[in-house]
Amino acid sequence: MKKTVQYLASSPIQRAQRSLRHVGQDIAQGFFDITHNSFAMLGLAVAFVVIALTARPDLRQEAENQLMALLVERQEANLLLAEPDAARRATAVNPSDLPKPQADLSHWLSRKYGVAPEPVAALVAAAHDLGRKVQLEPTLILAIMAVESGFNPFAQSPMGAQGLMQVMTSVHHQKYSAFGGRMAAFDPMTNMRVGVRVLLACIERAGSLEGGLKFYVGAANLDDDSGYANKVLAEQARLNMVAEGRPVPTSGQAAWAVPASRPTQTAPARPGQESS
Repeated sequence: MKKTVQYLASSPIQRAQRSLRHVGQDIAQGFFDITHNSFAMLGLAVAFVVIALTARPDLRQEAENQLMALLVERQEANLLLAEPDAARRATAVNPSDLPKPQADLSHWLSRKYGVAPEPVAALVAAAHDLGRKVQLEPTLILAIMAVESGFNPFAQSPMGAQGLMQVMTSVHHQKYSAFGGRMAAFDPMTNMRVGVRVLLACIERAGSLEGGLKFYVGAANLDDDSGYANKVLAEQARLNMVAEGRPVPTSGQAAWAVPASRPTQTAPARPGQESS
């Protein structure tokens, strides 16, 4: 009776606060009961699974196999989606990291042959390093790649010449053994190294650069090389001008892609390369 009188005597605000407090207490108690019962059910479920797996080895083995398959699948998915070392594998260099003459060559070749400057920059740098080692002008190496394939590392002629420098892989397959086999012909750096090795052998055999280029293109047994040597040397002259910082137009001087045009001959393809 006394509590009822106090409740009626209290203000409406106090009564509302008191009602909200009771509601909150009821909600908290209900949440506690639900979570307590849920955890209890979860514990019972886990215990039941453990007992079932212990009593049935076949079920345990199947569960382990499914879990392992799931883990392997997730790992394979992660490997397919992420390759942190992919950038290191790419044949690419920032032209701004090269000396100015090499950077100028990279940008000029990129514009003329419609290829990205970064891969070309890597080839330009490699041609300079390789040229110094074998005492061959790097612009000559680049000119041969330009004339032979237009800097397409996957180029292939009807006669079977492949890669940047259009080396006859079937003839020089042994030269690729140190690089993992014939498929290395389509690796730009490997094709360059093998192509330069073949070119040096051709020059030594012919006794001159022009004669070596005639051997290289497979016209050693012919009266002329259909202008191949002149095209290579003309492209080299333009590259030398670019490296010197002189302006050289890129239009009106399309690459002479060997896969589309070869000296007419009855001898085997590229005879000058057969024994080099």
